[in-house]
Amino acid sequence: MNSVRASNVSRRPRRVSRPRPVQPERNHQERDEDIPAEMVAEESGPGAQNSPYQLRRKSLPKRTVCPTKTNMEGASTSTIENFGHRPKRPRVSGKCQDLSVAPAEQYLQEKLPDEVVLKIFSYLLEQDLCRAACVCKRFGELANDPILWKRLYMEVFEYTRPMMHPEAGKFYQINPEEYEQPNPWKESFQQLYKGAHVKPGFAEHFYSNPARYKGRDNMFYYDTIEDALGGGQEPHFDGLIFVHSGIYTDEWIYIESPITMIGAAAGKVAEKVIIENTRDSTFVFMEGSEDAFVGYMTIRFNPDDKSAQHHNAHHCLEITVNCSPIIDHCIIRSTCTVGSAVCVSGQGACPKIKHCNISDCENVGLYITDHAQGIYEDNEISNNALAGIWVKNHGNPIIRRNHIHHGRDVGVFTFDHGMGYFESCNIHRNRIAGFEVKAYANPTVVRCEIHHGQTGGIYVHEKGRGQFIENKIYANNFAGVWITSNSDPTIRGNAIFNGNQGGVYIFGDGRGLIEGNDIYGNALAGIQIRTNSCPIVRHNKIHDGQHGGIYVHEKGQGVIEENEVYSNTLAGVWVTTGSTPVLRRNRIHSGKQVGVYFYDNGHGVLEDNDIYNHMYSGVQIRTGSNPKIRRNKIWGGQNGGILVYNSGLGFIEDNEIFDNAMAGVWIKTDSNPTLRRNKIHDGRDGGICIFNGGRGLLEENDIFRNAQAGVLISTNSHPVLRKNRIFDGFAAGIEITNHATATLEGNQIFNNRFGGLFLASGVNVTMKDNKILNNQDAIEKAVSRGQCLYKISSYTSYPMHDFYRCHTCNTTDRNAICVNCIKKCHQGHDVEFIRHDRFFCDCGAGTLSNPCTLAGEPTHDTDTLYDSAPPHRVKYITTQLSSDAAETLLTRAMEKKTRIHSDSTRSKKKKEMDMKRRGEKKSIELSSCPCFGRKRQQGRKLGGADVFLKKHLTLKMLIVEEQDTAAMYRSMEDTPGRRRSSAVLEKGPKTTMLPPEGDRRDLALQRFFCSFLLQTNVEI
Repeated sequence: MNSVRASNVSRRPRRVSRPRPVQPERNHQERDEDIPAEMVAEESGPGAQNSPYQLRRKSLPKRTVCPTKTNMEGASTSTIENFGHRPKRPRVSGKCQDLSVAPAEQYLQEKLPDEVVLKIFSYLLEQDLCRAACVCKRFGELANDPILWKRLYMEVFEYTRPMMHPEAGKFYQINPEEYEQPNPWKESFQQLYKGAHVKPGFAEHFYSNPARYKGRDNMFYYDTIEDALGGGQEPHFDGLIFVHSGIYTDEWIYIESPITMIGAAAGKVAEKVIIENTRDSTFVFMEGSEDAFVGYMTIRFNPDDKSAQHHNAHHCLEITVNCSPIIDHCIIRSTCTVGSAVCVSGQGACPKIKHCNISDCENVGLYITDHAQGIYEDNEISNNALAGIWVKNHGNPIIRRNHIHHGRDVGVFTFDHGMGYFESCNIHRNRIAGFEVKAYANPTVVRCEIHHGQTGGIYVHEKGRGQFIENKIYANNFAGVWITSNSDPTIRGNAIFNGNQGGVYIFGDGRGLIEGNDIYGNALAGIQIRTNSCPIVRHNKIHDGQHGGIYVHEKGQGVIEENEVYSNTLAGVWVTTGSTPVLRRNRIHSGKQVGVYFYDNGHGVLEDNDIYNHMYSGVQIRTGSNPKIRRNKIWGGQNGGILVYNSGLGFIEDNEIFDNAMAGVWIKTDSNPTLRRNKIHDGRDGGICIFNGGRGLLEENDIFRNAQAGVLISTNSHPVLRKNRIFDGFAAGIEITNHATATLEGNQIFNNRFGGLFLASGVNVTMKDNKILNNQDAIEKAVSRGQCLYKISSYTSYPMHDFYRCHTCNTTDRNAICVNCIKKCHQGHDVEFIRHDRFFCDCGAGTLSNPCTLAGEPTHDTDTLYDSAPPHRVKYITTQLSSDAAETLLTRAMEKKTRIHSDSTRSKKKKEMDMKRRGEKKSIELSSCPCFGRKRQQGRKLGGADVFLKKHLTLKMLIVEEQDTAAMYRSMEDTPGRRRSSAVLEKGPKTTMLPPEGDRRDLALQRFFCSFLLQTNVEI
């Protein structure tokens, strides 16, 4: 942008002073000529001697009065000069005689109709009307009639509404009906009475008819504004100039005294009083105009050559050093492309600009520079070619309640050490940023609305600073706040929402304090940090985004602490591509994917956070990422607690990991993390699961009260376990299978239900100084008692023992039979020992052709590890349950911790085909079940979620007998960038579909009645 600063060349204006003509004496003949015709006719008619309307010619009666002054000072004449005027009647003392009132005077004061008196008063000017009001109480009331004063007022000032002037520098129009005083026209007349009027063509008429306007000695009329400014030496002039309707062109208006100039016109005043210049700045305020006032007019600068360089120093309105005028209710326009509409420059320049319209200018609207200050309130600034407001070079204005919109550039631009206090402004629909801060500028922006920008909301760059406090920043096309290139602003207490991209975007070595903001509903990440940026992000709420919560990438850094990050569509926090943020004391919860996601060499520190209730894992680490995860609570996830995979690393220390639907920690696919001093407990699956080549060092951890194995090691994995305590598990302590190996040193394994340590066939383990004691050994006890091992298994809990296959019963290589069933149920059959491994017994599950004699009634559980035969029949059962039966059914189902699949949206045929394709043996579908109501009625807990009963429940069971395997849960997703419809049950080469992700929130609600109908004898 070209410079818009004006030079401070001081030029004396040309002053034209019009001397006031001498007012001639009026003779009796002139007075008679001024008498209205109807009054003359009455005087000359019959009966004129006794008519009360003859008062004008009637001599006053002689009366005896006390000595007193009888002449009113400044008695004025009008078009009916002597009508009804007489000396003021003095107060009569007790020594004076009683005076009888003349009949004519009594008639005039008491009996003349109000309409006639008002008609007479309508011929009076203001001073005569005030004197008439002093005659008597009745005259006082009639002379105060608002209609009389409105006519006089509009004749002088033209306003159609009273213009109040209660104090210096304050003018405002009112509605007469809403004003608290009975006659606002008179009150305004009194406030505005002494003033000069610029009314082209009227001055000559005014001064050539002194009799017509006698009594208006304090009014002056001029044809031009320059003449009015030059008439300041008049004795009664108090600096008030009224500029009446019209267009005033190319006047040199240089103000260097505390004058008041205000437009005077009917209707919308500012639109009808137009002051325009085509060669020089239209208004220039110079030193000495400290208390000047300009208001209610249109000020235009419209040069003939709009781009010529000689206009570089010219503006529509220019305010220079050491002056503080008031500009009020003005319309300001400039068509010059190289100068601003309003330029405020210089030390001590401190105007007050309010209620103005600065629009449609071909350069900057309001330009404040060179240490200038000022107060700018309630202005409309729109559709300017460059910035609506430009603050530069230590300018420090106070800008309140301005409406800055539809600019063809930025809304507000502060740069080169510009400052300012911006409060309660509405900034919207500008082509570039709503607010731009650059080059050490340091504004304060409070309680503004910055929205619907065609690019971003706030853009801070090139070492910009600033404080942005309690603003609403929303619906911008780009990020709500951009911070880049070593800028360091404070963003505090703002609502940043519904952006078409991100909420806060910090890049290119950006810094800043992002504190206490509410960031939600944005299309991209709530806060994005990249390219060596290092902000402080704390006490924010980042939620309900259509993307992730906080995204740190490309070597981003920063301190992210005490934030609440929840309900975002993708990961709560992403850390990737060499980034190293510190996340401390945050609450990251209820996300629709991962809680915290480290990938592609993402690093950093994650400590003292609460991470819970996510659809996927609480924390995921992959592809070379190596974060430090310390002292966090990771719980309540619908998947695992921590998942380390695809060569992930990490130091996981002193965390508490509990109540997750799957394993507390998963380590797989060549990952090698270090876990120390963690407490992993009360999981709804296993404690730690290591498979597919996973490694890692597990040291001094407490692993207890998990539903499955405390540590499961599988498929060519080789971890090192040292000094861990694995106890009170509901299955095995440690299970090692599928050619995995491990190093076990100094571990304590005790009080686990199945037993302490289980090694599958072909497993080699290095062991040293382990203590395995006081386990419940439920498997060995069941074998010794001759029980079928299916009795102690469950949906995903499989004991490790010897298993066999029966060729007589036509079992396949995917079926397994326990040792007691081989001895009892398959005695004399052609049987084969397979290996020692995890399984559950297909004989006890009732899936083989011969019934199990040890298990009693067939149980028909949902999924098995080794199944019997391909599907051959489908059976549908529909039943109505009474409330008592449903209550009993629910109670027993809770005792057995049963689980089910549910997907009522699929057709029966598609369900059959999907189940056959996936190799499922049995499944129960809940269809249109009223127990899925969201309200809490007769609530019970099952698997940590509410299950609700109503009077009747309809169950539709879809039972398909076919081959099946099941091993453990895993997530379908590896990256939070894409969403899949389902999670799966991993089972070697095949998978079993779980409910879609959208239904996983109610998964515990859907784990209902599962295998109970086939395992119990409930009467239905």
